[in-house]
Amino acid sequence: MDIGEKIKRLRILNELTQDELAQRCDLTKGFISKIERNITSPSIATLMDILEALGTDITKFFNEDTQDKIVFTSEDIYQSSNEELSHIVSWLIPNAQKNAMEPILIQLEPNGTSNIEEPHKGEEFGYVLKGMITLYLGKKKVKVKKGESFYFKSSRVHYIENTSNKEAVVLWVSSPPSF
Repeated sequence: MDIGEKIKRLRILNELTQDELAQRCDLTKGFISKIERNITSPSIATLMDILEALGTDITKFFNEDTQDKIVFTSEDIYQSSNEELSHIVSWLIPNAQKNAMEPILIQLEPNGTSNIEEPHKGEEFGYVLKGMITLYLGKKKVKVKKGESFYFKSSRVHYIENTSNKEAVVLWVSSPPSF
């Protein structure tokens, strides 16, 4: 683990300059610079002060927050079909519910619908890959065709429906995960 690089990354994420971080920790800008360039190492007490100023702690800092897998294949997809609603949902990323967003592919047979989602915090994005759907957002009803997308805050009841006589396929992303 590159401690200096990780401290620098956290500092930048917190929108702090080296000087601002140094002031919060009662250190010098030069010392922070040397830590970030791995010229020197902080004592455990100093590291704990720096991490506190960066809004984290030593346990979280040393728990590697790296994503092992970046590319997902068809073997990673989990599918669930709902015959009553005439749709198939494919979760494209395994365990996406622990992430900030959750992408799915939903296939709607003619007259098929997605599950009705109650209002919740977050946002939704969809892109129609095939066919045409009707998006219901509260009392609003909107047609969305192949090649078109939709985006809305999830603060109203929402769902999609295929009112045509051909299959519709939609890439749908929810943030935070709600599918």
